[in-house]
Amino acid sequence: MASIRELGTDQKNYWCPGCGNFGLLNGVKRAIVRLGLRRDQVTAVTGIGCHGKTTNYLAVNGFHVIHGRVLPVATAIKLANKEQTVIGFAGDGDAFGIGMGHFPHAARRNPNITLVVHNNLIYGLTTGQTSPTTKLGHVTKTSPRGAFEEAINPISTALASNAGFVARGYVGEMDHLVDLMEEALRFRGFALVDILQPCVAWNRINTYDFYNKRVYKLGESGHDPTDLTAAYERAEEWSERIPIGVFYKVERPTYGDNFPVLAGEPMVRKKLDSGKVAKLISEFA
Repeated sequence: MASIRELGTDQKNYWCPGCGNFGLLNGVKRAIVRLGLRRDQVTAVTGIGCHGKTTNYLAVNGFHVIHGRVLPVATAIKLANKEQTVIGFAGDGDAFGIGMGHFPHAARRNPNITLVVHNNLIYGLTTGQTSPTTKLGHVTKTSPRGAFEEAINPISTALASNAGFVARGYVGEMDHLVDLMEEALRFRGFALVDILQPCVAWNRINTYDFYNKRVYKLGESGHDPTDLTAAYERAEEWSERIPIGVFYKVERPTYGDNFPVLAGEPMVRKKLDSGKVAKLISEFA
């Protein structure tokens, strides 16, 4: 199994001092250690945004993709090698902006992967424009009169897309975040962990102080994660109280369970039958 030290790299870190990404990365490392995984057993897939550097700072198999394409690549990796623990990392813009076309399909198909969203409610990398999760009325350089679009709710969107595991964490509650990440990585199916992590450079509203005064744990409030209606109700809370924890959890067949070609050992270890391929090609020659 890997240690926290072994999961680090010698790459210089370019995140802003105080960025929530530091806590998020630490939480993921701790969850990997708890699960007793080796570095070669984990693959991280990152998109475009501040979160994209995660593959530079996490010493596991890494794949850095173009904007919004984390989920199809992560799904393909899992189908090719089902023994890998596949973790997709995306920002709120990467996941719910250009990547939004992939999100509901990944949720409904239910591949056995975990999507970790670095949700700072702003475009941090490109210096503070509104993102899909920016709240109504938020003033930014591209919305000087306040954001006029309604924000996307990652939790209710995941629920409506039939995701099997829907959760929210907060980097200011580290032990809780590690527990949440471990549970998500153990879950067999598509798991969303939407993580609130303040952008100290460009979002001066949704700060650590903002969240510290509002977050509460669903696990301590009597919430039943098998109750879909209750999950929807909790998902709509965002004011004086903001819930973190597992909103909904239900297991069902994963994407690939019904594919005969995926039975047995991982595809990456199976020998290619060139005779069958040649015959197939000849039919179209």
